Amino acid sequence: MFERHPGGERVIIVQMDLGEGSMAERREEVCLLAESAGAVVRAFIEGKRQAPDSATFAGKGKVREIADAVVLHEADVVVFNHALSPAQERNLEREVQCRVIDRTSLILDIFAQRAQSSDGKLQVELAQLDHLATRLVRGWTHLERQKGGIGLRGPGETQLESDRRLLGKRVKLLRERLRRLERQRGVQGRSRLRGEVLAVSLVGYTNSGKSTLFNALTHADAYAADQLFATLDTTSRRLWVGGAGHVVISDTVGFIRDLPHELVAAFHATLEATSRADLLLHVVDSASPVREEQMREVEKVLEEIGARDVRRITVLNKLDLTGLPAAVERDEYGRIAQIRVSARRGDGLDLLRQALDEAAWERIRAGGRPKTVGLLDVRDSMGPGLPS
Repeated sequence: MFERHPGGERVIIVQMDLGEGSMAERREEVCLLAESAGAVVRAFIEGKRQAPDSATFAGKGKVREIADAVVLHEADVVVFNHALSPAQERNLEREVQCRVIDRTSLILDIFAQRAQSSDGKLQVELAQLDHLATRLVRGWTHLERQKGGIGLRGPGETQLESDRRLLGKRVKLLRERLRRLERQRGVQGRSRLRGEVLAVSLVGYTNSGKSTLFNALTHADAYAADQLFATLDTTSRRLWVGGAGHVVISDTVGFIRDLPHELVAAFHATLEATSRADLLLHVVDSASPVREEQMREVEKVLEEIGARDVRRITVLNKLDLTGLPAAVERDEYGRIAQIRVSARRGDGLDLLRQALDEAAWERIRAGGRPKTVGLLDVRDSMGPGLPS
């Protein structure tokens, strides 16, 4: 039942029930994460504990079970769907005689494969090096004997053979480059404010349909796929919404539960655009049985990046899977607060454009001017006489 992507690294996934709930959904998500990294899941091992073992996270009996599964399935990697300490990784590798990575390393690997822009690659490399720097107790010989693979490939791979001093210099250089990018984005943000155009960011849990919705609204060709973290690099387009003129809408990276802190810190320059937006469209997979939990996870990240107070509209996507009609709900002030749409079929998109038009008019009434876009480098979409 597990071999869905033949030809990839053979992995065994381990998940311990620590009383967090939603175990079935966590299992489905980590399997999709592994597949997104190009792996073939050969076995899934579960267990239950009151608290993680300080030495090996799982207990002795469970570790023996994992070791037997490694031999049986000729596994290349063991993936723990948890955050492991460097000592736990080292002890587990000694016991199971196989490379062991945690959830953080798995997500970082997917980001390493998906980053396309130069700044995206810089941010991924910084996140990888920050994470690996905490694991230098394993020794360089461990890193040198690896030939790439899940958790080890990416822009920072060649630096892994350097000593601590060179690694520190590389991290310092990357942070300085990203600070420069952040300053550049700050200038762009001020230009947008001078243009007084409504800035809208799509946010949401990964694989909620943000890029599909972005393409449907703007007639763009942003990459959209049924996989986790299909979008890493922020894409912006101008969208004509009617009487209020243009808005600038941006598609951003999706969030996930237990999003590695290294990624949030490294992608601060990218995520800051979300905190500077005038309006957030929180795209939700309305067909997901754990959508409420996913929404809470998104709220956590938004708070971490300073976007807690930005006005948002909840967009319940994938209504074609729920059988519900397109609809709008308003708050006590009469403003649109929630919309049901199907980005794939186009249902409810007229309601969403109406919501954007209303939000743009609110900005205009507050002192802005319509139909200006400042100095942002974005493409027009759906405007009269403008190329789509």
